[in-house]
Amino acid sequence: MKVPLLDLKEQLVPLRHEIMAAVTEVIDSTGYIMGPKVEAFEKNIASYCGSKHAIGVASGTDALLVSLMALGVGPGDLVMTTPFTFFATLGSILRLGAKPLFVDIDPVTYNIDPDLMSRVLAEDEKLAKKVKVILPVHLYGQCADMSRIKALADQYGIPVLEDAAQAIGAACPLVDGKNKRIWRKAGTIGAAGCFSFFPSKNLGGIGDGGMIVTDDDKLAETMKIIRVHGGAPKYHHAIIGGNFRLDPIQAVVLDIKLKHLPGWHAARRENADLYNTIFEESGVIAENKVSTPVGFYRSAAQAEATLPDYHIYNQYVIRAAERDSLLEFLGKEGIGAEIYYPIPLHKQKCLAGMGYNELSFPESEKAAKETMALPIYPELTDEMQQYVVDRIAAFYLG
Repeated sequence: MKVPLLDLKEQLVPLRHEIMAAVTEVIDSTGYIMGPKVEAFEKNIASYCGSKHAIGVASGTDALLVSLMALGVGPGDLVMTTPFTFFATLGSILRLGAKPLFVDIDPVTYNIDPDLMSRVLAEDEKLAKKVKVILPVHLYGQCADMSRIKALADQYGIPVLEDAAQAIGAACPLVDGKNKRIWRKAGTIGAAGCFSFFPSKNLGGIGDGGMIVTDDDKLAETMKIIRVHGGAPKYHHAIIGGNFRLDPIQAVVLDIKLKHLPGWHAARRENADLYNTIFEESGVIAENKVSTPVGFYRSAAQAEATLPDYHIYNQYVIRAAERDSLLEFLGKEGIGAEIYYPIPLHKQKCLAGMGYNELSFPESEKAAKETMALPIYPELTDEMQQYVVDRIAAFYLG
């Protein structure tokens, strides 16, 4: 049996006619830059997320870059973030001449650890004053602990920019002054939130695309100006921007897919639950060979009886003994799997000479050596999931 890590052809089949008609309409219109199709998609994303503004950009990386620019990040500034994520988070910081202030992750969620964040800011007052932005990443489709992160950011007067590239639609609980839990969607809690529409994402385009959401009128206007070379009006440049525009062809495809996103999220959660059950039955968990995802908001102390999309499973990530050997074995068995991420950001070669390579973030380094993602896409069948777990059990238990 073949089980790919992702099969976009299965998703395309029922949508093909509608997508082709929408793309053809854009082509026939000859309106290929921005325009009403982009504006319509922005409006629908804002409504879906529960934000006042949505600003379409050319990629998730551009969403981060434009947001950091709009927040005034520049040379000499620090951006507090995680060392365990995709390089775009770091690259956007470095391109502006700023530096990352890394804080290690929580080993359960793989998201930045609020306790460690608090400790870092409290230990060095001068360092804390240099932090221009706090940039948590909602990794794998589950929000970081935004209630605590936002409270910490407010204490120090630092804006929060959410890297929600993998988490569009994921829900996060905030605790109000009466100790009540209020659920908000990823990207809508900080000053702004950034999404990626890379084809492999839960909401993926037919190329690159990105989006920024915010409730801040002034920030939204600045972002809109930055994405068109800083021109407002055209040919008048008070600020320096770039070409960060969302393509209308991507907008119409994504707008069609957006209607299906809640159902796709539900299917991914069902697949995750089935994986958890099959793994328990297989014996590999009892033998301490594999550990499956444990949702941060799933504990009895933190979750209601019925949960919204607390986790949208952009990836289903396990910890595995002898991870690299298992990955090679699965490949030979026709099963797609991927390591997200094999090298923590502080160990990347581009940071050599800047003092970061010598730093130690043990949980991030451990996760880089032990974790791997299994197929989780909505069209995955029960038989395919059973085969995946059976082969993993065969690797460990014979």
